Amino acid sequence: MEDSTRLKPLHGDAMPAAIEKAERYRLLNEPGAAESICRDILRVEPDHQQALAILLLSLSDQFGRPDRSRVKDARAVVELLHGEYEKAYFQGLICERVGRAELRRGGPSAEPAAHNWLREAMRWYQQAETLRPPGNDDPILRWNACVRLLRDRQMGPRTEDFLEPPIE
Repeated sequence: MEDSTRLKPLHGDAMPAAIEKAERYRLLNEPGAAESICRDILRVEPDHQQALAILLLSLSDQFGRPDRSRVKDARAVVELLHGEYEKAYFQGLICERVGRAELRRGGPSAEPAAHNWLREAMRWYQQAETLRPPGNDDPILRWNACVRLLRDRQMGPRTEDFLEPPIE
């Protein structure tokens, strides 16, 4: 009888279909399923850049849930990406999504915390903009989304001393 607790490896020729499934699960708001598929792909091909990017997005789709380890996991995935542009862009995306998760969480510290995260995202997007390939305005689009959110919500930093609880 086969061990029912052992993970089974994917076959190399199944990678393109697995990537499509991971993307589909993300679009269906099933980030846990997409994360699982990406982890299966990465067990076979640890350097699969597209799987790493989808994994990172799947992890960030889960920000705001009680388990804050997703932020730490997402940041670890960024370090596995090859390009400096990708690293800067995804660091920005992580910060932006944490900021948005703070707003969903609510409470008296939510807007100042979100403000700080969004400003950090904008610093990363500015760096990514200088590194972007021709025809790729993604960091500009994300920057503008952050500016609009800050402006529309009229968010600013907290004026008194405030220590943000650690993410890790």
